[in-house]
Amino acid sequence: MDVSVLDSIDGVDRKDWNAIAGSSYPFLRHEFLAAAERTGCVAPETGWLPRHLVIGDGKRLRAAMPLYEKTHSWGEFVFDWAWANAYHRAGFAYYPKLVSAVPFTPARSRRLLLADPADAEAAIGLVRGAVALAVERECSSVHVLFPLDEELPWLEAAGLEVRKDCQFHWRNRGYRSFDDFLATFSSSKRKKARRERRRVAEAGITFRHLHGGDLDAATWRTVHRLISLTFMQRGSLPYFDLEFFLRLSREQPQNVLVILAEERGQSVAAAVFFESSDTLYGRYWGSDRYHNALHFETCYYQGIDYCIAKGIGVFEPGTQGEHKVSRGFVPETTWSAHWLAHPEFFSAIRSYLDEESRHVARYMEAVDARSPYRRPDRDSNSDSNPDPNLDPNLDDKPRETS
Repeated sequence: MDVSVLDSIDGVDRKDWNAIAGSSYPFLRHEFLAAAERTGCVAPETGWLPRHLVIGDGKRLRAAMPLYEKTHSWGEFVFDWAWANAYHRAGFAYYPKLVSAVPFTPARSRRLLLADPADAEAAIGLVRGAVALAVERECSSVHVLFPLDEELPWLEAAGLEVRKDCQFHWRNRGYRSFDDFLATFSSSKRKKARRERRRVAEAGITFRHLHGGDLDAATWRTVHRLISLTFMQRGSLPYFDLEFFLRLSREQPQNVLVILAEERGQSVAAAVFFESSDTLYGRYWGSDRYHNALHFETCYYQGIDYCIAKGIGVFEPGTQGEHKVSRGFVPETTWSAHWLAHPEFFSAIRSYLDEESRHVARYMEAVDARSPYRRPDRDSNSDSNPDPNLDPNLDDKPRETS
């Protein structure tokens, strides 16, 4: 197929891109991807080179794929450090590689954007176009991160191998209030959650929920400072700069939510979320000092409260974190798909993925057995944590802030 490669999202008209990206995923919008590029957060200097693929159909955009040529594996949240190390030890270059993802955003969404959702020819054509580009650019591999379940057959048809992982998500079962939600917990877990919330309230900390249109530059500076402090405590800097958030607030105000924690009129913590009509996505958190249970309240309980009040069905708070389980989040499968140019390495990775998939399934089962929800066959008094040896990411490099 005639697949074109764009070195900037501005190479395609905003309305045309958004027409096939839809409105279900705020971070797939042209405005989001353009803000990342125009502010320099996504650029050759940061190791992200746009290589977006598009397929035209006369004057109409038939299909598109967000794609980046990368010189590292940061900001992806699907860990392939061990693969890169194996390449290095064998004397091969793992970078550059091609990655289809939303930069710094580990959320499930479409990767094969189609004018006709059933256009298998265009979908497979995009993936084959990515593989052809990898060969042309002498990239080691192609990686499609956090695609939807229904895209997997197309990815496999184009020669990619599927990798299984999981995140912890919350689902709204029609709860009328937070207490209604807690009523589904075992007694011990319910008491723990209430105790955590009470500690924050007794500390005199209050919360404001602010959408993009409510956030002026001064407030964003405060929020970004808090986020930066937490990133720096973990030895890194925020992926997105202040200008990115200012731009996004102007261009997608309905999709941006900030929950601000205040103590005696001073902002002490903040969490940044993205919002669609049916899902809340937790992304960034920051605070200026330690407050007992404040992270859980700001990032999780406040988000659940918001979803219940707004009738939002799903809350995806980001990657990792078994501490989410006792607060009502349960393991759900996520996917990625991979192609490697080196045949021997690809064969080894294929075998590894088969074994890893079984490992992840066992891990999810172990974690789910320790969820806080009442179940007849469960010891409701057990506060034990999942076996850390079941964590599928333990062998990877340091984890990223999410």
